[in-house]
Amino acid sequence: MALTESNPTIGTQLTHFKLPTVFGNQVSSNDYDNYHVLVVMFLCGHCPYVIALEDRILELAKHFEQNVQFLAICSNNYLDYPEDSPGALAKRHQEKGYTFPYLIDESQQIAKQFDAVCTPDIFVFNSERKLAYHGRIDDNWKQPEMVTKQELKEAINSILKTNQGPEIQHPTIGCSIKWK
Repeated sequence: MALTESNPTIGTQLTHFKLPTVFGNQVSSNDYDNYHVLVVMFLCGHCPYVIALEDRILELAKHFEQNVQFLAICSNNYLDYPEDSPGALAKRHQEKGYTFPYLIDESQQIAKQFDAVCTPDIFVFNSERKLAYHGRIDDNWKQPEMVTKQELKEAINSILKTNQGPEIQHPTIGCSIKWK
């Protein structure tokens, strides 16, 4: 496990993309234009940071299901990390009850377009599809009972109200994306 920290670039326009889900059907970021907020998360099946935060991500997606669309993307080289293969992620998607699409970026082009560097790496776009939040989920990835600030939830609420994210944003930390 290599700890990597991502660096936010607020105001960047979303580069639209189309990717297959873990079940094979195609999903485009344009499919969700009617949602006020789009949350794009680079996740995977093996990273201890993602595993520790996964239930919190699923809870947030359920909490905001009316106005916010979540999308998970796995860009890892799954030949070297079989837990990140489409089949393994499809199984996890069903077992954990994901309510949003889990996409496969086999070419790794989307991760490069986003300048994603780690899992998890969270990008939140406002109604104009400009990056309004690029930060961590909360202030204690390891111990959910010790969380004092739910930063992603607060950021989404701010974007829903003002179309802007918070001024102070703490970068996400996690395992590096497993490049080919």
